[in-house]
Formats: sequence, structure tokens, C-alpha cells
Amino acid sequence: MTDLQIAKNNLSGHTICLCKNGNCIYSDKRGIAPMINFIGRGDDLSGYSVADTVVGKAAALLFVKCGIKSVFAKTLSEYGKSVLERYGIKFEYVILTERIINREGTDVCPMEKAVMNTDDPQAAYEILKNKLTELNSHRR
Repeated sequence: MTDLQIAKNNLSGHTICLCKNGNCIYSDKRGIAPMINFIGRGDDLSGYSVADTVVGKAAALLFVKCGIKSVFAKTLSEYGKSVLERYGIKFEYVILTERIINREGTDVCPMEKAVMNTDDPQAAYEILKNKLTELNSHRR
């Protein structure tokens, strides 16, 4: 069984599952928070396969930054698909959508908006880290 298949099989009950050589890392946090946390901790995710519930441009750029080799998304945006294709990351999805919508269903996801004008994975990480901090400070 491939790492991507193992990640897919273990996604149930989680928002994201990363797998390499049968070793799995999970998170139940929503959005891009898990990837921001993994990167911030300095986790080496190079060569991992990822199963994620929602993948847009923001998540795809973080996957590129980390050296992810393959991705399964329950929902994948056109922008996310474009990033994965550009960087040669193998991917599978269930639903392909034009864009990722915010949790209220009223507008484009704020993380997607934040990276709309960049295609640089490192710049995207910095932008997203700052945006996540900003949004979390408003929720307190």
C-alpha cells in the first residue's frame, strides 16, 4: 500500500493526515493551521504524502514548501490544482471546485485571498503565518 493510500485510509476523524514509510502524523485543527504548525516546529515533511479535507492555493503552496510528494484532497480548488501541477506534485481529489469559500459561506477563504498574488512557497508561508496570527487575535 502506498503512503498516499495509507494517509487516505487514516484521514477519517481528522482534518489532515501525512504519511511517509507508514509513519503517520495527524491533526484535527482546521484550515491551514496544521501545516503552519508543522512548519513552525521545524518538522521535516519532505517526501510525505498528504490526505487533506480541503486543499486550495494556500495549502498547496505550503505542501510545495515542505516537499510533499503526493496529495489527496476531498475538495480541491482550481488554484490548488494549478499549484500542484506546476510543481509536479501527484494529486487525487473527490471534488474539484472553482475556489475555496470561507467558513460562513459568504466569501472567498481569507487564506486564499492572502496568497492570491504570490506563487512563491516561502512568501506564502510568511503571509499565511501572519494572516493566521491576525485572525486568531480577533477571535479572542
